[in-house]
Amino acid sequence: MTCASSPVRGAEVWALLAASLLLYGCSSGIAAPQDGLPVVEACFVSASGVVPVQLEIAGTSEQRQKGLMGRTSMAPDAGMLFKYREPRSASHGFWMYKTLIPLDIAYLNEDGKIGSIRKMVPCPSASGSGCPTYPAGVPFIEAVEMNAGFFLEHGIGTGDRLAIGKDNCPAN
Repeated sequence: MTCASSPVRGAEVWALLAASLLLYGCSSGIAAPQDGLPVVEACFVSASGVVPVQLEIAGTSEQRQKGLMGRTSMAPDAGMLFKYREPRSASHGFWMYKTLIPLDIAYLNEDGKIGSIRKMVPCPSASGSGCPTYPAGVPFIEAVEMNAGFFLEHGIGTGDRLAIGKDNCPAN
């Protein structure tokens, strides 16, 4: 009797394959993207104009820690807004552990004004200790991660601001 002619044997092979894939996925070190975060319409306002964006909000410690880990792509106008209850120091920063796409990050004050922008590259290290951090360089209470090159492409820089909510975005 061959494996193909035995339904029990075939089921055993499929079960073994499924278990192997599950174990590989769990041990590969790649984090799954987080689902179910609230999304807000917002815009960056600069001398170059108004740039509408869709931002997922990471407002809890767990959501901020996971951030954009595991994402393989992001829409051109999409990003993630990291909100803190208390201001962070200039030495506080972000890292790219388990983050697969290059990002830019803007650090914002309580008025939504951009204090600094940093370019961040994916970290191939198997452990977080092998990944660099990207400190803000200025105190901040929010940060926005966008695809690499977003801010430069749209003429957005320090001193420009983020407005949350479509009603707070001036017409172009």
